[in-house]
Amino acid sequence: MNISVFIKKRRRQLQLTQRDLADRSGVGLRFIRDLEQGKETLRLDKVNQVLAVFAHEVGVVPTRREEA
Repeated sequence: MNISVFIKKRRRQLQLTQRDLADRSGVGLRFIRDLEQGKETLRLDKVNQVLAVFAHEVGVVPTRREEA
């Protein structure tokens, strides 16, 4: 699951509006909208601010590579 899907799903589970999530995480409403729409160029520190509301953070994960 990608970050945008995770955040939108968790926000809805907690019955938060985008404005509620923006206020709780300390970022702007536009940032939440961009994040949920999957914008690829977002500040990682702000993404982690939002994820912290759900007790998560961005981490390093291995990529799948095809064997030659």
